[in-house]
Amino acid sequence: MDIKTEGENAAPKNCYRLVIVGTARAGKTSIVSRFLNDKFEEKYTPTIENFHRKVYRIRGEAYRLDILDTSGNDPFPAMRRLSLLSGDIFIIVFSVDNMESFEEAKRLRDQIQEVKSFCPPGSKKFRHIPMVLVGNKLDRADHHRAVNSMEVNRYIESQSGCAYVEASAKKDWNIEDIFLKLFIMADLPTEMSPSLHRKVHPSYVGKTTAKSTTRCGPISLRRRLSDACGTVTSVRRPSIRTDLLILQTKSRVPPEVTNTSDAEATGVKCVIQ
Repeated sequence: MDIKTEGENAAPKNCYRLVIVGTARAGKTSIVSRFLNDKFEEKYTPTIENFHRKVYRIRGEAYRLDILDTSGNDPFPAMRRLSLLSGDIFIIVFSVDNMESFEEAKRLRDQIQEVKSFCPPGSKKFRHIPMVLVGNKLDRADHHRAVNSMEVNRYIESQSGCAYVEASAKKDWNIEDIFLKLFIMADLPTEMSPSLHRKVHPSYVGKTTAKSTTRCGPISLRRRLSDACGTVTSVRRPSIRTDLLILQTKSRVPPEVTNTSDAEATGVKCVIQ
């Protein structure tokens, strides 16, 4: 089975949606572009809403990461609420040269906390919602900084379960650190970070290993990392109806389903979008 098909049929426990939010021009799309393709576009194009999918094969298991890159100018509060409700992990972006973007980031964090407090009973359970606050455009900090890093750190210290990273999508500074922190908070494999897996074509098959051991004993760290691979696949943004169906499906997933065999036994599968 190719890696794309594996990812589309990944076990529910390995399917995550990342929602990235923030004001317009904060650099949300640029951060996503760096993560997925290691590219930066100088020309600014307002984002309506972008949807991406990356699938992985790590230690013989399939993982699926859907990324919802939201608009910074969302005129429909109900749509914003649905986007947040459908997310499992979050990145909140502000620009270090814009104080208002930081104030909006704090409001967005509060909104995420409020929305997710009403999550379906079968949703993924975390002690704290995995969130990373990102101060983007660090390359402009020397001459245009408007948000003091000490002020942000004081805010972070007053919050629970939120990490902070200052980064520059333009210069590719600390971009991977954003996602690495997020994956660790969500108890996801660190191999999902770009530098820790091989980039392959969606039709890649390769060899699969159900367990990270061989007849000679445990597989070494180097071998496990070399076996980890991932690819970006083409996918359309799910419709509102599909998002609602996903939420209904999550509400029916028994909380005790914690591995692939349990999911298969209960007939639970990821919704193919």
